[in-house]
Amino acid sequence: MLSDVVGKLPEAVESRDGYQRTSFRHWNVGLDPADGCHTRSEVLLAEALEPPQITGSCVLSGGRWFSYYDEQTVTDPAKLDIDHMVPLAEA
Repeated sequence: MLSDVVGKLPEAVESRDGYQRTSFRHWNVGLDPADGCHTRSEVLLAEALEPPQITGSCVLSGGRWFSYYDEQTVTDPAKLDIDHMVPLAEA
């Protein structure tokens, strides 16, 4: 289970030396800049158990996802955070 593996990670003192948030862009235009889907939408589409409807400029509605972190099923893409596996300050 994910929680068992995470529990085995070593702990260390955090260092933010050299970190500047402005060095990292928010979302890029994704694989196909013409379709209006930025990276967040592409991740949601790729990880959906049931694909959402896509309207307008890649507005997602419906669909179904499974959260490995809390073992919950989510049906509203607005309630999902797509985040970095490693905090930007630690990258």
